[in-house]
Amino acid sequence: MKKMTAVVAIMAVFSLAICFILLGAISVELMDSLNINEGQFGSLVMGLFLTSCIVQVIIGPLVDKLGYKPIAILGFVVTSGSMFLLAFAPSFSLALLACVLLGIGAMSLNTVGNTLIPVVLFEGKDPARASNLGNAFFGLGYVLTPLLFVFFLKTLGLSYSAAVAIIGALIIVFLLFALATSFPKAATGYKFSMAIKLLGNAAVLVAALALFCYISLEITMATWVKPLMTELFGGSESANAVSNAGLVLSFFGVAMMLGRFLASTMKNLTAMGARVITLMALIAILAIVILILTKSAGLAIVAVLLTGLVFAPIFPTVVGVTFAKFEASLYGSIFGIIFAVGLLGGTFVPKIIGNLSVDRSVQASLPIAAVMAGILFIISLFIGRIGRPAKAG
Repeated sequence: MKKMTAVVAIMAVFSLAICFILLGAISVELMDSLNINEGQFGSLVMGLFLTSCIVQVIIGPLVDKLGYKPIAILGFVVTSGSMFLLAFAPSFSLALLACVLLGIGAMSLNTVGNTLIPVVLFEGKDPARASNLGNAFFGLGYVLTPLLFVFFLKTLGLSYSAAVAIIGALIIVFLLFALATSFPKAATGYKFSMAIKLLGNAAVLVAALALFCYISLEITMATWVKPLMTELFGGSESANAVSNAGLVLSFFGVAMMLGRFLASTMKNLTAMGARVITLMALIAILAIVILILTKSAGLAIVAVLLTGLVFAPIFPTVVGVTFAKFEASLYGSIFGIIFAVGLLGGTFVPKIIGNLSVDRSVQASLPIAAVMAGILFIISLFIGRIGRPAKAG
């Protein structure tokens, strides 16, 4: 039964990836259909992630209090419904409503998947390694979603509305698995005041700041790689440019998936996790600078791949290293705090880039991402030094 529970947890993080990359995958088509500019599209992204930020603070403690199953069911139901609404939204306002609902569903699945995976994989003994393995399937979602849209739109000639509706139907299939699966019971004696006390914990605060920077970077790439590569391939007037840009977005997902699978092969990753985060942040700065400076689409593709590889282990390793310092009964509350703060970065940084790109190129707005990577590097130097577990190694 534990295997089936692990499968549903993986389905949850896979679905989360779809939620996060969905707008980026249909960015060009959605802007054309709704007749909106980059700034308004950035507002849709902001609606998704600002909602996610607010909901995450509530959902985390609810998982600790109520258990995994009701939140998993809520997540799959709301996520599917929001996708159907987005697919057929005739106006910007309804698309924004769909993004708000998508944020509610995404954070329900996010919390279930990312707090359950460290418990059911590797017998709960190496949470950073388990988190990397589970989140490799998040990377798989990043890979398959843009590829599926290229297949649906270009090969089959479907509208983006039909394509999004098909993805919504897939989430319903995942819901059926969640309904048929048993989950670990919620810890007895949990009080919501426990989550309040964690707000002042140094290890939680440092992890939250790290995710603020990291999530802003990941969502920036997921949202703006396709428009960026469309610019470098020749502009949205060219159907091939748009299609090829979508493939590059998939390459980013491939790199993230491979990077997390590779990280999950490292035994005792939790113990060395802080050093891994520091190194990856440093390389990320270099990759983003290349994206800012290059005029070559080929070199930009290489930089996108490199970015995906080095981004890959950062989020799950931050989560795993932080979880290792606390009891499993608090995972939901801890995750709720650090991910909510992280989502603030994912809410505002891509929106700022979108606003700046209205009167100039996406590429010219990317220095903001380089700055966030630099701040992440600085924060990473403190992750291993604050709130060390009582038992080393």
